[in-house]
Amino acid sequence: MTTSAQAAICKGGEAPFAIEAVMLDEPRADEVLVRIHACGICHTDMAARDGQLPTPLPMVLGHEGAGVVEKVGSEVTHVKPGDRVLMSFNSCGTCPSCEVDKPTYCYNFVPENWIGTRPDGSHTLHRDGEGVNANFFGQSSFATHAIGHARNVVKVPESAAHVPLSTLAPLGCGFMTGAGAVLRSMKVRAGMPIAVFGTGAVGLGAIMAAKIAGANPIIAVDIHDNRLALARELGATHTINGKTSNAEEEIRKLCPQGLGYAFDTTGLKAIIESAAGLIAPLGIVGIVGASDPAANLTLNESAFMGGGKRLMGILGGDSDLFGFLPELIDHHLAGRFPHDRLIKTFPFAQIDEAFHAGESGAVVKPVLVMDA
Repeated sequence: MTTSAQAAICKGGEAPFAIEAVMLDEPRADEVLVRIHACGICHTDMAARDGQLPTPLPMVLGHEGAGVVEKVGSEVTHVKPGDRVLMSFNSCGTCPSCEVDKPTYCYNFVPENWIGTRPDGSHTLHRDGEGVNANFFGQSSFATHAIGHARNVVKVPESAAHVPLSTLAPLGCGFMTGAGAVLRSMKVRAGMPIAVFGTGAVGLGAIMAAKIAGANPIIAVDIHDNRLALARELGATHTINGKTSNAEEEIRKLCPQGLGYAFDTTGLKAIIESAAGLIAPLGIVGIVGASDPAANLTLNESAFMGGGKRLMGILGGDSDLFGFLPELIDHHLAGRFPHDRLIKTFPFAQIDEAFHAGESGAVVKPVLVMDA
């Protein structure tokens, strides 16, 4: 039996999203049918829309979905109909990375998340009898219903039963990536200095996590004073406007022995190379920004070798979903991760306005609400 739904179809570029009727497959043995209540909008959705990812268009995007389970396949045991769930990236579960609980580096990440179909080439969505590109991050949650998978659908703990799904939804990617980079990837040590370059959702997630980790100082660098003000409210001890100040000089004054950690969310070559020159022995430069695929970095080999320094590419904050998402929810409930302050909700029908609000910087984290 199929399920009817409304889905926002992305045609790419500046073309508006088209919300159209679609049909979803019956969930397979390892799949979950979720009625979507809310879905965050992430920079990766924008990258897919703009052709920066190997995702075929037109396509149903959306990968920070949250909703209620309606059906489960015969092999799914950790959630049941009626459960409130979060959705995130998918992974194969069998490759060398998945075997050591590092699913963000799944060897099969592209076919599991980006090709528009299941890895076997079958479609999860159809329209007028034809397949629709979907299964984006194993979900495609810019829709009223989505098919998820056993490995990317996480039950919301009962302790958070009172928290709106529109608040929980964006934990599935952007905030998880920033917080995980600090707490999981770089394993930031208490009392050590960190600088975060870029204070969007990922950067602000990192700043909140750095406060949880006890880093000191916590330096936020951006070119927008309103974002820097938010960063200070959420945990930054120092803020630097890179447009009006020399960030490198200011950081050297604050940390004459060097940074323990530098975290770049901008993807800009000059900033990453500058950050690499600021870290102390055993320091780590973590990078998550969507760089131009043709961009290359130039680093001083002797300085990196002699100082035991590390340049670390980070995906998804090294998160194993079933451990880290509940951990983030616990931090939120305790008031240590107040990411709800960064959210503005939009009705599903206003998806184009929500994208614009996120791209313009007017809103840090737009969240679509399907059941408004």
